[in-house]
Amino acid sequence: MQLLDPTTGEMAKVYLIVACLPFSRYAFVEATLDMRQESWLRAHTAMFVFFGGSVPRLVPDNLKTGVISHPKEGEVVLNDSYREMAAHYSAAVLPGRVRHPRDKSSTENTVSHVATWVIAGLRHETFTSLAQLRLRIREQMDAYNREPFQKRTGSRLSVFTAEEKPLLQSLPAVPFEISTWSYKRKVNANAHVVWAKNFYSVPFSQIGALVDLRVTETMLEVYRRDERLASHLLLPATTTNQYRTNDADLPEGRSFQAWDRARIEEWAARIGPATVTVTAKIFETVFIDEAGFDAALAVLRLSSRFPAPRVEAACELALRGPIRSPRYAHLRPILDTGQDKTGHVPEPESDDGGYVRGSAYYAGGNR
Repeated sequence: MQLLDPTTGEMAKVYLIVACLPFSRYAFVEATLDMRQESWLRAHTAMFVFFGGSVPRLVPDNLKTGVISHPKEGEVVLNDSYREMAAHYSAAVLPGRVRHPRDKSSTENTVSHVATWVIAGLRHETFTSLAQLRLRIREQMDAYNREPFQKRTGSRLSVFTAEEKPLLQSLPAVPFEISTWSYKRKVNANAHVVWAKNFYSVPFSQIGALVDLRVTETMLEVYRRDERLASHLLLPATTTNQYRTNDADLPEGRSFQAWDRARIEEWAARIGPATVTVTAKIFETVFIDEAGFDAALAVLRLSSRFPAPRVEAACELALRGPIRSPRYAHLRPILDTGQDKTGHVPEPESDDGGYVRGSAYYAGGNR
């Protein structure tokens, strides 16, 4: 199936994710534009809502979005996000064996019916949005589920309503949130871990430990060996060098403040007046202070690699040069080459003018 882009006239391929309940064969179909992890998980969430409950077992195909490996002997290895989604809905994942279609025969049979009811049934219609296509698929599948069985009484809908729906597990109060995992992040000495240039607190007993981060659209959670250590509201993607701190994570008498201009200027003052001037010039080049935090902090953090007097001397030397607002990229070479010790910055090679070429050059003469 395809979607038409009304602006460009291009066609986009559409994928169908098919599921059904084993006894009633009550079927669900979701259209997606790709088979990536997020689409796979969103289809499952939509499926549970459609059924009105969750099931104790999921028997998926061995797609990499759900199953990492399924050996003949040994343990099945599930994708972390898929395992997490299944746990949220209290469902066990039991993938069908590779090349054993009978393990999920009800779904295999439904797939062939979907080809008739959906793909063939809608082949003469043109769709310009995924929402429009999904609505028509839902209408087709509603008719399919109401169609009487040929070899048993009732329909998929009637058998589902009478036999299977009462056995479904209640849905969680909060729908599953799709997450991103980041592994082996080190807890800093200030009892915070970094994500997207912001800082989130972790119990201070974990300082130096490697932890895993689970990030959703709204939350950041910190885990170590399946134990959740901390949970925070996610800071906006537009912020940097900001802190989310739970007081209970820190030892008594200690606090870690978010960066602001006053705190940066205080640090610069401890290094020296030239460093204060460099940071001030950085802030002069931005419309809002927050936009200058990264550049100013990069300069100040040079004092963790070089002695503060050398950083101050490098700032003083850079201010004597032609650069209006010296940055890390200007100061680091001064320190690396020891120019701050000599007090001399090599002058750029002079360029008294452009090259002068006669008419013979452009007429095809010597070049």
